[in-house]
Amino acid sequence: MSVKAVTGSQTLARGLSALQRVADAPAGLTVQQLADQVGVHRTIAYRLLATLVEFRLVAKGGDGRYRPGAGLAVLGASFDRNVRQLSLPTLRTLADDLGTTVSLLIAEGEQQVAVAVIVPSHVAYQLSFHEGSRYPLNRGAAGIALLASMPPRPGERDLVAAARERGWVTTYGEIEPNTYGLAVPVHRRAPSPPTCINLISHREDVVLRGKDAVGEAAKRLAKLLS
Repeated sequence: MSVKAVTGSQTLARGLSALQRVADAPAGLTVQQLADQVGVHRTIAYRLLATLVEFRLVAKGGDGRYRPGAGLAVLGASFDRNVRQLSLPTLRTLADDLGTTVSLLIAEGEQQVAVAVIVPSHVAYQLSFHEGSRYPLNRGAAGIALLASMPPRPGERDLVAAARERGWVTTYGEIEPNTYGLAVPVHRRAPSPPTCINLISHREDVVLRGKDAVGEAAKRLAKLLS
């Protein structure tokens, strides 16, 4: 690989890192804060931000801080036919009805990725995790449900085969200690990635009580996303 190609790859990596850092900062970032987080000189951070502003991926506020720009919404809407936005009403209703956190995850390679995470509106205590979070595909209720949506693999866990047969799966403490998980596959046609609805709670009774509701929500989403 040429020196020029290496330099170009490094610049792209820095730009993507900068975009991710800004997207993860609700209060926005100054040039110096971004430089510190990405590990570059302030001048380089400014150039990266200027390019991202030019493409409307970030925007500079009156306070001098940089925040996500409108261009990100356009990119996000193009992901998997806007699956996140289409699923939000169903997930919101489910989270509020059950009083616990509900999420939509997809399989990407050997990982499960959270596309949407919805916490209930009117509870005193909430469990949550970031959208975009990644975990190994073979751990937790969501990962098991995603694997159950795929053809059988050599050496797969018995739990995957069981989930494939009954259409749902529960786990305990596989991702977070002392946390119960319930997941149901959302059956979609290829080339859409394997998808599932996941419910998490510290209470086993909440998870078990929500099984039928999550199953019905998964069926509605399957029709909506088909």
